[in-house]
Formats: sequence, C-alpha cells, structure tokens
Amino acid sequence: MPSPIALQLYTIREALQQDFESTIKKVAAMGYIGLETAAFWGTTPQQAAQLFRDLGLVVTSAHMPLPLGDKQNEVLDIMALLGCQRLICAHFPPEQYQSINGIKQVCDILNEANEVTLANGLSLGVHNHWWEFEPVGSGRYPYQIWLERLNPAIFFEIDTYWVKTAGLDPGEIVTLFGARAPLLHIKDGPATTSAPMVALGEGVMDFPPLMDAAAGSVEWLIVELDHCATDMMKAVEASYRYLVEEGFARGHKS
Repeated sequence: MPSPIALQLYTIREALQQDFESTIKKVAAMGYIGLETAAFWGTTPQQAAQLFRDLGLVVTSAHMPLPLGDKQNEVLDIMALLGCQRLICAHFPPEQYQSINGIKQVCDILNEANEVTLANGLSLGVHNHWWEFEPVGSGRYPYQIWLERLNPAIFFEIDTYWVKTAGLDPGEIVTLFGARAPLLHIKDGPATTSAPMVALGEGVMDFPPLMDAAAGSVEWLIVELDHCATDMMKAVEASYRYLVEEGFARGHKS
C-alpha cells in the first residue's frame, strides 16, 4: 500500500498568516491525511491543535527547537498539545558542517536532546538541507558522521530534493538510511539552492525510482515547497494529485 500523504505547513505560511483556519480546511478538502508543523502563523498551538482534531488531520511530526535549556518545557508542552510524538530538528547552520569537529559537536547536541525526548515518550528526528550531503575537507560527508555518531534511536527525515541538489541520488540515500528514515520530504523544481520550486512532477526530480526505494520503509510522504514559481495553493493541490494519481501516495481523495 502507498504511504499516506502529508503537507509541511511551512509551505503555506503566507496563506496561514492571512487566515489559518480556512487555509487548513482547504488543505483537508484537497485530501491530505496529515500535517507537519513548523510554526503557528496567525494562530496559537492550542487553536491549531483543536482545528487539526476537528478536521481529523494527523500531526505526523513537528519541526521544533531542541528541548534543551529554557526551551525545554515550552517544546514539550506544544508536542503534548499536538498529540505528536516525532520532534524534528529542522537544521543546524551550514557553517557547523564545515569541519569534522563541527559535525561531531552537532551530533553531541542532538544526542543530548535525544535523551530528553526519550525520557518524555517522544522520538527525535533530523531534517537535512543540501550541506549535510556535500563533502567536507577530508572528503567525508556529514551524513556519514551522523550515521556513525548519533544514537540509533534518532531517526531521519530525508529531504530528497536537497539530496538531489547536493549532487547525490535521492533513491540511493533513502535505501542507505532504510528504516531510520521513516519520513521523506518531497518537493520538485530545478534542484538548485535558490531558484523557486514547482508542483511535483513539473521539475527535475525522478520520482519512480525514488518511490521504489521508499517502499516498505517510509511511513509518510510529506510535501514541502519552500518557495514556488506559481501560486502556492494551486501547487500544493497539484502536488497532491500527482502523488496520488501516480500511485505513489494515498490520501482521502483519489
């Protein structure tokens, strides 16, 4: 059976800021099964969580600050409100991935945060951009050090577009990570770091082999468009149709 489809809300942040409730209702009407949060534009976590429940939308995961220091209680409280168990670190700045020592320091921080998430019944995940899949001075890749140094309880949310942008094969990376990458970010475009993205199926991403690689290990396909060359809401709907009609994902509407 194809994986269920979700939407990363960062994609529609501008529409959410204008009218959070009606925008989420439009996403639900498109057929999306789940949502991944990143912030709460134009609303509060409490109001958002209630709306998601009312519409029957699953909160697959949440991009949040690491639950360390002064942020710990706030982050844990929001995760509980959302009824969500997967907390994802969206990124560390690229300069922290420019040396082996810097990457090791990132891993140490993530391992520390993982202890907090595990103690609170949550799981910690890591999301990538392109710089984690580009070689550092020694010729090694940051993601290789992740796999060596991060606690095995930490999972990965592979952003397949950024892997492609870095010059690697997304299907090969998804195969390599296997069950440690239960979530995939799916986007399309020219695979450059700055050009706007497009609806799925309209860019350079080769989805059939990627979906073959994902079969059996990926639990959610999460659509995300950071910026779009066309109307964003239309692209979100077109992306849903592409994944579902091609048989790559399942939603509430066929």
